[in-house]
Amino acid sequence: MKLSKGNRDLILHGSLVKAVFAIAIPVVVNSFLQTMYNLTDTYWLGQLSVDYLAAINLVSPVQNTVINFGSGVTVAGAVMISQYIGAGKPEMARKIANQIFTVAMLFSLLCASVMAVATPGIVGWMGAAPDYFDHAVTYMRLVVLDMPFLFMVNIYQSIRQAQGDTVRPMLLNLLGIAVNMVLDPLLMVVLHWNAAGAALATVFAKMVPACIAFFLLCTRRDEAICFDRRFLRPDAACLRDIVRIGLPTALGSSFMQFGFILMSRNVNVYGKMAMAAYGIGNKVNGLISLPSTGIGSAVSTIVAQNMGAQQVDRAERGYKLSMGMAFFFLLLGGFVLSRPSVASAIVSIFTDEADVIPMAADYLSIMAFWCWTNSIHDATRGLFQGSGHTFLPVAVDMTRLWVLRFATLAFCEQVLHLGVRSVWYSVVVSNGIASAILLVLYFTGIWRKSTIKIHD
Repeated sequence: MKLSKGNRDLILHGSLVKAVFAIAIPVVVNSFLQTMYNLTDTYWLGQLSVDYLAAINLVSPVQNTVINFGSGVTVAGAVMISQYIGAGKPEMARKIANQIFTVAMLFSLLCASVMAVATPGIVGWMGAAPDYFDHAVTYMRLVVLDMPFLFMVNIYQSIRQAQGDTVRPMLLNLLGIAVNMVLDPLLMVVLHWNAAGAALATVFAKMVPACIAFFLLCTRRDEAICFDRRFLRPDAACLRDIVRIGLPTALGSSFMQFGFILMSRNVNVYGKMAMAAYGIGNKVNGLISLPSTGIGSAVSTIVAQNMGAQQVDRAERGYKLSMGMAFFFLLLGGFVLSRPSVASAIVSIFTDEADVIPMAADYLSIMAFWCWTNSIHDATRGLFQGSGHTFLPVAVDMTRLWVLRFATLAFCEQVLHLGVRSVWYSVVVSNGIASAILLVLYFTGIWRKSTIKIHD
């Protein structure tokens, strides 16, 4: 069985700069491709009607709530696999990967079924206006069918990233976005399926790479980490470790996404134009933060493998280097994209509504100017995840959303009377404070003792 020896040696003994770039660049491209699924839908729905745009932006946080819960399991798997690889125990890494697959597939099938049935009630609770209620129900009921495929791709990505290989997951997602970009205009515009077409295009675009990922993990028997019938049966000890490491991330991510749902309800009060602007701004901001997201993922893998190999000081060096790199990229990119003329030009790609463009551009300008705080947040979060301390970053993120963001929102609305801009400022203020809290937690040194016990 081979274990990507070159990647492991680079992470444990080679140039940390090369290790960060080797892992982060494909992750950035991969994250961009993932974001393009939603951006493609946003673009074509925006060409059709603002009602369709408001509908997809309203229900997306609901889907993300469930997806993020399941992603907590795959995050735990990636960290545990990385630490076992760092410790030189590929057999246990394979066992963990198979346990993750069993749990994630059962969870995705259950959630897809429940959400398909509960969709009308959920959309009604979120306060969808009558003019786009049916569009929101149609889109959400169909798009949840992609969950098993999405989780399969995420499992493959976790397994490969744990070994330092982020290129193959990137290529799979490149195939998926290519399928999506072809099917979106075909199903939405040519066949006039509108919201249903957007959802089905996304489902088919996830299905293709998921089937390939499953095939690769089943047939590449010479790989150290692949699917193995011996390890598919649930193992109590492994599941306890997965739950202990993954449950904080899963619950925290879901609670945070539920908070985003409530934020969407707050934005919805200002009307469908504000809802459309909020969705566009968030999606474009996701693109701005991609370097930070990719570097944060690299930190998690580098820290996990080095912690498994008992190289704590090298793990810390990797963290500091990565955070500095992310800070530079975001400070420079954020300054450029925060210019009002640039922000307006970008927003205009996704909508031609005269009332939406200035609101979305204003939101994007504010977020882009302060996006450098994400470099601290993402790198430090990766440090804690890689060392197995998944609860602390989740607790900070929950505080960021449920306490800091809503408190800032209330202050800006009720005291400063800023209207819809209250939402914009609540995002950047809460992000900045949360980043500062994580940095303080880093200086306590709590992360230096890994919470993952390496078994033989």
